[in-house]
Amino acid sequence: MSAGTGASRAVVLFEGRSDSLAFRALARRRGASLEGLALVDLDGVTNLRRALTGLGGDVSAGRVLGLYDSAEGRYVAGVLHDVSVLADVTDDPGDVGFFGCERDLEDEVIRAAGAELVLQTLAARGELARFRTFQGQPAQRERPLEQQLHRFAGTAAGRKARFAADVIDVVPVERMPPPLTALLEATMRLI
Repeated sequence: MSAGTGASRAVVLFEGRSDSLAFRALARRRGASLEGLALVDLDGVTNLRRALTGLGGDVSAGRVLGLYDSAEGRYVAGVLHDVSVLADVTDDPGDVGFFGCERDLEDEVIRAAGAELVLQTLAARGELARFRTFQGQPAQRERPLEQQLHRFAGTAAGRKARFAADVIDVVPVERMPPPLTALLEATMRLI
């Protein structure tokens, strides 16, 4: 989990690899340099406290930023408060550069892109036939397409890591997921 933060002006924390790959894809699409940033995959939000504690004196509001799933908002706010980044546990983590995805980043990406663009992305990756087979499974047949796509994103090793980034590579820039865009904009103000 070491980020080599010595020369970095800011540290950006992600729940996992899929989130950081999507962030990199958005930065590339927007022509934003990530120089001066340490991008750290936490391998799960429960490692947030350890990551922040490991940064020691480098932890401050606006210097350490992050992306998380909104269901984890209370936990994130509690940890940020405990390490003195957030003044009160009831404050919005977004105010100090931690942005919550409504369900998770994959859900945000599917909603931003629309199901048809996601299907085109799966076709380009050679996974559309697998998705169609997946849709035929009894547990999936009655679910809305967006929910099927969300579930499919996590069904095979390695797919989730690339899913959001692959869609970010093709979604129109003006329709990018708001939490991911807010995180990129916050980082650009720091470097």
